[in-house]
Amino acid sequence: MLSIIIPTFNEEEYLPLLLKQIKKQSFRDFEIIVADADSRDRTVEIAKSFGCKTVKGGLPAKGRNEGAKAAQGDIFLFMDADNIFLPQDFLKQLIQQFEKRNLDCASFPIYMEGNKLDKLLYGIYNFWVNITQNFLPHAFNSILIRKKLHQKINGYDEEIKLAEDHSYARKAARFGKFGFIKTKPVLTSSRRFERDGKLRAYLKYILAGIYLFFLGDIKTDIFKYRFGYSFKKKKK
Repeated sequence: MLSIIIPTFNEEEYLPLLLKQIKKQSFRDFEIIVADADSRDRTVEIAKSFGCKTVKGGLPAKGRNEGAKAAQGDIFLFMDADNIFLPQDFLKQLIQQFEKRNLDCASFPIYMEGNKLDKLLYGIYNFWVNITQNFLPHAFNSILIRKKLHQKINGYDEEIKLAEDHSYARKAARFGKFGFIKTKPVLTSSRRFERDGKLRAYLKYILAGIYLFFLGDIKTDIFKYRFGYSFKKKKK
């Protein structure tokens, strides 16, 4: 069984979009666990209305770890709550390729809603993740991993302030086989970039990548990451 684990904080606007996308999938052997960090809105109520298991979370790393403790599946899929679109048969194809390649941990293409420049930059990122998968694993937003490997590496490091997913993937790759699975891309919200300003946000993540490469895990608050922005959906 697949356990889909989603850390949340005040996600009443975006969580139902992701849950509806999951429910549309042809792959059905899954459970959904929402690890909530004391949301002050209807996040938990919405999660329960979709049949999700809910547990107490915290910052993203802690939320993922707490969700994993409650998970019954032998494979975990960690996802962000603001993923707004999953391709048709995404879960089925993801699991099939994961098993076919005998992977233990994997990432896959993520694109941000936005303009042509955003798509270009995310395209470059996904290309980079693909060509470096065998020697410098990257994982952003969502990660697929076997339960036994998650437990072996003691889950996410809750002391890390930013890019904990990259650190997690690289640690997992030391004990298991990591790969980048070329599915059709998941679409994620641009809200954080809109709040901070796109230029500033892109620069922050580039600098965070450089910091991680040369100095290791980011355990200071130098980049001032904040979890749980509250946004309204755009009108279409």
